[in-house]
Amino acid sequence: MSAATTTSATTASAGANPRAARLTASLRHGALGKLLVLAVAAAVLVPLVNSKWASGVWPHALTVDLSGPFGDASTWIVDNRDSHWLFVYFLGHLSNGIVISVRAVYVCLLALGWTGVTALVTLVAWRVAGLRIAATALVSLLVSGVLGMWVPTMQTIALMVVAVLVSIVVGAVLGLVGGLSDRMFRVLRPVLDTMQVLPAFAYLLPFVMVFGMGVPAALLATVIYAAPPMARLTALGLRGADAGVLEAVSSLGATGRQRLLTARLPLARKELLLGVNQTIMMGLSMVVIASMIGAAGLGDRVYQALASVDVGSALAASIPIVLLAIVMDRTTAKAGERLGAEQGTGPAWLRGRFVWPAVAVVTVLAAVVGRLTGSLIWPSAAVTDIAPPVNEFKEWMVDHLYSGIPVIGGTADWAAGFTSWVLNPLRDGLTALPWWGALLIVAALAWLIGTWRTALTATVALAVIGVLGVWVPSMNTLSQVLSALVVTLFVGIGVGVLAAGSARMEKILRPVLDVCQTMPQFVYLIPVVALFGVGRAPAAAAAVVYALPAVIRITTQGLRQVSPAAMESAQSLGATRWQQLRQVQLPLARPALLLAVNQGVVLVLAVVIIGGLVGGGALGYDVVAGLSTGDLGLGMIAGIAIVCLGLMLDRVTQPTDRRAGKGA
Repeated sequence: MSAATTTSATTASAGANPRAARLTASLRHGALGKLLVLAVAAAVLVPLVNSKWASGVWPHALTVDLSGPFGDASTWIVDNRDSHWLFVYFLGHLSNGIVISVRAVYVCLLALGWTGVTALVTLVAWRVAGLRIAATALVSLLVSGVLGMWVPTMQTIALMVVAVLVSIVVGAVLGLVGGLSDRMFRVLRPVLDTMQVLPAFAYLLPFVMVFGMGVPAALLATVIYAAPPMARLTALGLRGADAGVLEAVSSLGATGRQRLLTARLPLARKELLLGVNQTIMMGLSMVVIASMIGAAGLGDRVYQALASVDVGSALAASIPIVLLAIVMDRTTAKAGERLGAEQGTGPAWLRGRFVWPAVAVVTVLAAVVGRLTGSLIWPSAAVTDIAPPVNEFKEWMVDHLYSGIPVIGGTADWAAGFTSWVLNPLRDGLTALPWWGALLIVAALAWLIGTWRTALTATVALAVIGVLGVWVPSMNTLSQVLSALVVTLFVGIGVGVLAAGSARMEKILRPVLDVCQTMPQFVYLIPVVALFGVGRAPAAAAAVVYALPAVIRITTQGLRQVSPAAMESAQSLGATRWQQLRQVQLPLARPALLLAVNQGVVLVLAVVIIGGLVGGGALGYDVVAGLSTGDLGLGMIAGIAIVCLGLMLDRVTQPTDRRAGKGA
């Protein structure tokens, strides 16, 4: 029988039998075929595996105890830190250089005094971003002083300045290499992808192990965490340069260096400034978290307050962090929007060729005035302590809102109910699930939406968690992530759908989402501790609040970008608003919705891990315990498990271009 005859017969049969047509379609897409392959593999392997290692949690015979090697490595580092050539001639100089650089910036800020720093920041913001942002910067610095956080704010800014500059340089160099070389771009891309899905906690322990607690470890962890966005956007900007412009420059006989300086970099300047913006925001977030390993500043104040459940002091330190993030984000964003304009903004003396000398002169004059008044540091008479009233309000909440409210109960009742009815059953279910069953589920999910490479990566990542001997705490963490993710997607996609259908609602939500997306992860712990106390439910609540803005924004944008022609066709056929949404918008916005799920997973995991600080337990608690007690074996194992968990969740929720895997 010829191929044409066979095809015709198959088509006719499928047309006569709708069930056969659906089966053929499933096989064509490969989903059913993949599931059949996994089913056959499971039928063969599961009885063998079960007979040798049994079901239940990960078998002890397949674990490897790495606490001893990590402990030995830590001991070797401590014993040889003052004598080995690696520390004496390289790492020691690197550490000293970091300390000297941060100290120099901090001393300069103190020398300028609060008047000089305020004048400098306000004038720079006015010059590059406009009067409104300048006013925001001025108010932010004044609020930091009034709250008694001037010195911690300067410590945070000093560390930020050095960390961001180094991150920009490292990221720009990597992006330059990736943007000019296809081979290097293929090498860098998976590395950058992986680094951007890892929780911030995962970056702390390796540097503590090498440099000990202190500023060098905090700064280098910040650089490694904040450099990938700069590298990625630099590479994308260089690779996306207009080919016509590059051809025109080449036809004029320009060398490779001239093409880079006169064409590629100018064409990529908006991507470069966006990379700077993202690096600054991620750097600030990491600097705050790095307070756990000895970085002084606002983050350290928040961390110490959280450790003693002092909500008032934590709020006093977190407000300047939020204001600092807003000022940095708005300034760099506005600078990007106005990039390329010949004239700056602000009054006449803030424009033209002498703008920066003028800024320097005004800053020095302001610093001199502050010195003459004898007030280099914010005067103590102008400090307002908000901790007592905030703590009193928290106690009032404990007495009136935590429990006992008729019908609806209180926040403590909600937290207890969520723990009893959602977190505990999900944790117990994941723990009771046979370990080989968990591997099969992960492999199936990852393979269905991606390629066999994706499935292999996700499965190996989950298996490594078992090999490390932290299967139970990892399932505990996973239960918190999944429960928080469901709430995030339910609320986020629902609000995103409403915002996509209402321009007024989107306008109202936009400033709220902007502010929420600029706040560091640490800050989200403060309100949930005030409302819910400590435990796993507050950690999940903080994760929901942190991830919601991204899910709402991606959903809204995806639905708004659906083809107007498709919507008009649905309307012309008499479809209702609900039918248009269900049958047209949501299916066509599927890539955006999958991206929302992926970003929700990554962001939820990041805060669930930090939730170990407020009673979240599991892997986050192991990291905190390892850092606080010096048990780097415990902390490193938990950190590696967090990396694997993040990698597995990312691969399970990130669709892969199937065409890329066909040749495999």
